[in-house]
Amino acid sequence: MRLDHIAYRVADRDKTASFLIQCFGYRIAEDLPDGFEIEFEDDTKAQCLVLLPPEKLGESNPWSHLQPTGAGMINYHLAPEIFVSQGTAGSIVEKWVNDRGGVGGIHHLAYQVESVADKMKEWQEKGFAEFTTLKPLTCPGLVQVFSKPSQLTGVIYEFIEREKHGFCQENVKDLMNSTKDI
Repeated sequence: MRLDHIAYRVADRDKTASFLIQCFGYRIAEDLPDGFEIEFEDDTKAQCLVLLPPEKLGESNPWSHLQPTGAGMINYHLAPEIFVSQGTAGSIVEKWVNDRGGVGGIHHLAYQVESVADKMKEWQEKGFAEFTTLKPLTCPGLVQVFSKPSQLTGVIYEFIEREKHGFCQENVKDLMNSTKDI
């Protein structure tokens, strides 16, 4: 299991992205230089940016890097991607940000797992979490689910099963909708 991405909901996605770029060396995903927009059924929107870590993603295993050492090879996990969203007036994202003093913050931590369905079942059986949907959300090459805020940490956890890096806009919309009441 590895930390896949950190998702922020903020008042100003561009200022937040600039901070993360300048302070931590992140870069805006080349295939989404302007990010993307999610439109909800109530005509509100979320503007989203995907930031990649300073390390380059590999082709064979895009989430780790083999580093030769005097004692052999060490496998390092790359830093997580960062997802930043800002909402229009009245949106799910803006309401969440306003509930946190107008600043926002980390909305959830996403962990890459072998099987989202198996991890959901395990956490439910152990009483670790409830989830915002009954079943995982799917897009080609991507399976995801949110927990409700943990009673132990206050954190929303996402489990994600993926074939490659990147996000699916339809899943993002459905995941955001699943948190409307939490």
